[in-house]
Amino acid sequence: MKLLIIFLCLVPTVISAQKLRQFNDERAQIDKRLMIGLGTRSALNLVVGGVGWVTSDDRELISFHQMNVTWSVVNLGLALPVYFRAKKMGTNFTLAESIAAQNKTEKILLFNAGLDFSYITGGFLLRSLAKNNINRKDQFHGFGSSFIMQGAFSLVFDVTAIFFHRRHANKTINEDLKGLQLSSSGLGLKWGF
Repeated sequence: MKLLIIFLCLVPTVISAQKLRQFNDERAQIDKRLMIGLGTRSALNLVVGGVGWVTSDDRELISFHQMNVTWSVVNLGLALPVYFRAKKMGTNFTLAESIAAQNKTEKILLFNAGLDFSYITGGFLLRSLAKNNINRKDQFHGFGSSFIMQGAFSLVFDVTAIFFHRRHANKTINEDLKGLQLSSSGLGLKWGF
């Protein structure tokens, strides 16, 4: 534990405060761009789903568009607060805080990717339940198709977000820490060349 504390105290001399501010600013920019993309897609999906909902005569399509509208409202409800949080986020983090924030973001995205698989699976389950439920067949088909489509989009989005955040961390912080190693005695640090 003491070694970890010493390590976290010494490493900021390797990575300058300027570089940490830049890293955190870039991380916030990535989040803002991702949320603009999610928000834009959700707004468009809300319009298309709303128009499809009110103009369609097919009960399955009505259900499909209803669920797409619901997904869009939820996604907008997620994108807007994350965007504004990223916009207001400060950049004066310590190295430990920067790494913790990076790890938290990646863990959230990985968890969401797991949820995306459950949405897709739920969509297929709804579509299969439609075969045995004649009264709600169209609704189950429409909702199931929407779950599959929205879950697939969310999966692509989350994997893309993980890729951008991971690439950013590897390019910045991890690259600077690559040459830093514990000494063979375990009592100090050495820089490897």
